[in-house]
Amino acid sequence: MSTTNVTPGDRRVALLFPGQGAQHPRMAAGLHGWVPAFTMVMEEAFALLGEQGEDLRAEWLAADPSDLFDDVTRSQPLLYAVGYALGRAVLELGVEPVALLGHSVGEMVAATLADVLSFADGIRLMRDRVAQYADTPPGGMLAVAASADEVAPFLTGCATGDPVIAAVNAPQQTLVAGGRSELAELTRKLRAHGHTCMAARARQAFHSPLVADAAERSLNAWQAVPLCAPTRRVYSVHARSPLGPDLATDPRFWAMQPTATVHFWPMLDRLLAEEDVLLVEAGPGQGLTTLARRHPAVRSGRSAVLPLLPARPDGAEADRAHWHAAVAGLTAEL
Repeated sequence: MSTTNVTPGDRRVALLFPGQGAQHPRMAAGLHGWVPAFTMVMEEAFALLGEQGEDLRAEWLAADPSDLFDDVTRSQPLLYAVGYALGRAVLELGVEPVALLGHSVGEMVAATLADVLSFADGIRLMRDRVAQYADTPPGGMLAVAASADEVAPFLTGCATGDPVIAAVNAPQQTLVAGGRSELAELTRKLRAHGHTCMAARARQAFHSPLVADAAERSLNAWQAVPLCAPTRRVYSVHARSPLGPDLATDPRFWAMQPTATVHFWPMLDRLLAEEDVLLVEAGPGQGLTTLARRHPAVRSGRSAVLPLLPARPDGAEADRAHWHAAVAGLTAEL
């Protein structure tokens, strides 16, 4: 097992947590049984999930998972557990982040690390999310290499399944969500006008009105959970500001997040305007790392980016090698 410790210093660290679309088979599985803090959290998650936990563990560890891996029933609880497990592992190194920034379900990870809710309650809410969102109308998400303003003229409909802006990820990177047939038509139109677009890994139209009914049904579960003011600074992609106690303790704010636009780039921009930091991506892949590297504060060297895991699945040894390199990077920066 890896038991490396880091001695904190003067360099300030911010943690980034990815959301839907970042998942991949065996994400971070190479750290299981090897990094104690990560292993402990994952085992706790599977235990809290009860009978579903063993199925989810098997799906997580499978080299060739089922077609449902990108479905809310698999991806959401796994992204939440893996993100939180990586965050706890970083904290166990002795790192105290000055900021937390999560994308989509990553904001729930950030809130848990900021003590807004407990991990046990977070897993219970994930179980409820699975139940409420599994039968939402067929939908998906589409990544477009264009600004939100450039995409907006193509989003002319007002029906429930019509595509909407789901996330503003970068000045030229926009995520759209909607019904499957509507997204197929939108893809055709965008490509005809020279825009590059690619389907994101999602079987539900998160951050669109298509999941509004499920979000409303989830409110009861959120109302049953104790919510507290954050103990760490969370830059909220939904509030478009640092998370204050009023919103942090508002069940509706959390329940309705899956229907709301993710303003990742504006909040990254605000964070990097207020802090010169080492941005550590605590999640599968390097999607947020790639976005953050485009920011002027990172390009100029005022801030830096450090992913914990490989950009794409490459086996247990690659997970461990990247973890070791990240720990070494944290040690050097701290």
